[in-house]
Amino acid sequence: MIEVRPFDGLGGADHGWLKAKHHFSFAGYHDPARMHWGALRVWNDDEIGPKTGFPPHPHADMEIITYVRSGAITHEDSLGNKGRTPAGDVQVMSAGTGIRHAEYNLEDETTTLFQIWILPTKTGEAPSWGQKPFPKGDRAGRFVVMASGDTADDDALTIRTDGKVAAATLKAGETAIYPLGADRKGYLVPAVGEIEVNGVRVGPRDGAAIAEEDTVTVKALSDAEVVLVDTI
Repeated sequence: MIEVRPFDGLGGADHGWLKAKHHFSFAGYHDPARMHWGALRVWNDDEIGPKTGFPPHPHADMEIITYVRSGAITHEDSLGNKGRTPAGDVQVMSAGTGIRHAEYNLEDETTTLFQIWILPTKTGEAPSWGQKPFPKGDRAGRFVVMASGDTADDDALTIRTDGKVAAATLKAGETAIYPLGADRKGYLVPAVGEIEVNGVRVGPRDGAAIAEEDTVTVKALSDAEVVLVDTI
């Protein structure tokens, strides 16, 4: 089963400095039919204006993954962590028992990113933060796991949940296969490009909610960059 959720039909808000689209209910956007997809709770498609950002605010008991599509995001938190995550890189924050953080676009250009929240399977642990580059060339024509709760994915950033975040970069006509498993749920979004997912057409920044599919076969109809969440 694959349900396409067109970008133009997503909820969202325009705050001037922030233009946000929400694949799931978030902040002032509420849709009881789109509260979550398995353990995936939030997928926000954000455009953050230059020299703006989110001032310090709290989180707890959530795994927060930020995939930067263009520009860069600068992070600061109550643990003393600081870091700049440029396009193509990923940062993860395990909010754990509680953390305050700020995220700013200190660049001279608009920053675009996906922010993904996944419910943890482990709670009551200390918060943490990390980031890592994932060069697009390394995931050319194939899925690369960038964040994972599986210790076997030792090249990925660690998250405290039964889930993974993977990405692939495809040239037009190329195909990549991801072994999801029929008992799991997937949610896939092309950051750019038009694709087919198991034969179903998905446009740029559309969401594809996937269930009861052993494998996910992505064919690029144009040059594409796709991000996939695999969860229970």
